[in-house]
Amino acid sequence: MNDDLLLTFYGDDFTGSTDVMEQLEMGGVPTVLFLDVPTPEQFALFPRVKAVGIAGISRSMTPAQMDAELPDKFKALAQLGAPFFHYKVCSTFDSSPTVGSIGHAIEIGWQHFQPRIVPLIIGAPFLRRYVIFGNLFARVGEVTYRLDRHPTMSQHPITPMHEADLRVHLAKQTDRQIGLIDYWHMLSKSPHELDAFVDARVADGDQILVFDTMDDDHLTTIGRILWERRQETPIFLVGSSGVERALTLYLQQSREEVQPSSMKSPGAASQMIVMSGSAAPGTRDQIQFALDRGFVGIRLDVPALIDPATEENTRMRTISEAMAVLDQGNSVLLYSALGPDDPIIAQTRQHAERIHLSPPETAQKLGLQQGRITKALIEQSGIRRVCIAGGDTSGHTARQLGIFALQAIQTIAPGAPLCHARSSDPQFDKIEIALKGGQNGFEDYFWAILQGKAHQQEVN
Repeated sequence: MNDDLLLTFYGDDFTGSTDVMEQLEMGGVPTVLFLDVPTPEQFALFPRVKAVGIAGISRSMTPAQMDAELPDKFKALAQLGAPFFHYKVCSTFDSSPTVGSIGHAIEIGWQHFQPRIVPLIIGAPFLRRYVIFGNLFARVGEVTYRLDRHPTMSQHPITPMHEADLRVHLAKQTDRQIGLIDYWHMLSKSPHELDAFVDARVADGDQILVFDTMDDDHLTTIGRILWERRQETPIFLVGSSGVERALTLYLQQSREEVQPSSMKSPGAASQMIVMSGSAAPGTRDQIQFALDRGFVGIRLDVPALIDPATEENTRMRTISEAMAVLDQGNSVLLYSALGPDDPIIAQTRQHAERIHLSPPETAQKLGLQQGRITKALIEQSGIRRVCIAGGDTSGHTARQLGIFALQAIQTIAPGAPLCHARSSDPQFDKIEIALKGGQNGFEDYFWAILQGKAHQQEVN
């Protein structure tokens, strides 16, 4: 085991990976996030890190694509010898048997790590995601929804959530036995009794163990359970950034050695580029907030961008229009949709069916086009601060820019930090970039990125 490292992780999308990095940095664990398996030369650029991650895009992959993507990544991270390996998934558990299968990822991980048990830690109270008696809830404004009734996740265009019970949902993706450590177990049992109960669940045949997570006390308890078992084997964890929050809360409470966070504001920028591929209500509100404060919006012609017959001309026209905005000294905000009810979503789906594109192919096609547009705008404008909204869009854009590593430099809103990028292309090396999930961030998020300040208001 490598005593210099605490944890390695693979994120199933880019925005979720930056969320993990932020939680670790805030907890005093220096972290680097790579976009692929690093070369020895790339790894040597970060000698003082205690956590190492790889940002992936397996959330949008079929099981066959995951078979091609994950084994080499898992192997490379396992070889670093950290006591914990975390397969990071979204706190809204985006997955299905055919797209982003968490169950299939567990099967691949099982082959590499041979775990006694896989802890499944999905709740992230700091992101307003809660698990109680195995059921997942998410809060929007002042309303907390069971996930199968959530206004966004129940209507997700790729992986709609029709079941809030994590055990039932995951059972459609794996045949492994799934157990639960619930709120009452954590409330009523002493640490010794709880440890014995976990062992009993393993003895009874549970292979995946869901943990309820309602607050930081639950996370601290989970962190203790994980930390005290770290010598057993490299522990294979699946979950949200609640995993990192759990570990760092416990380490801070138990006074294990941690460092103060090194994140600080880089100050305001004169201009920035925002590219949004998210249809979430939160992103819709953030777009409107920014437009009301001087950002110039450009709605993307999504059907034309995904169509081979029109994609190139549409992309070039969009770049030209955006450059005209930037040349006037304004910040530009390009977006594919305004919320989950935007008619463009149905129009895009219908057009994709006509040209025989599946939903995953459509998402990948759009993400690729958005990445190409963003790359061209940075090349032509020289702007060094960029924000990307949406997991698929973030992944494709980062790869287009040749980014191989990220480090968090400032917390803007939970789960969506501003990062310092390292790129193999000098044009994009050391740019400042924020990669955010659709529901992450507050109403003033894009404006806060421009100003280099933490959030001021919460999304309603």
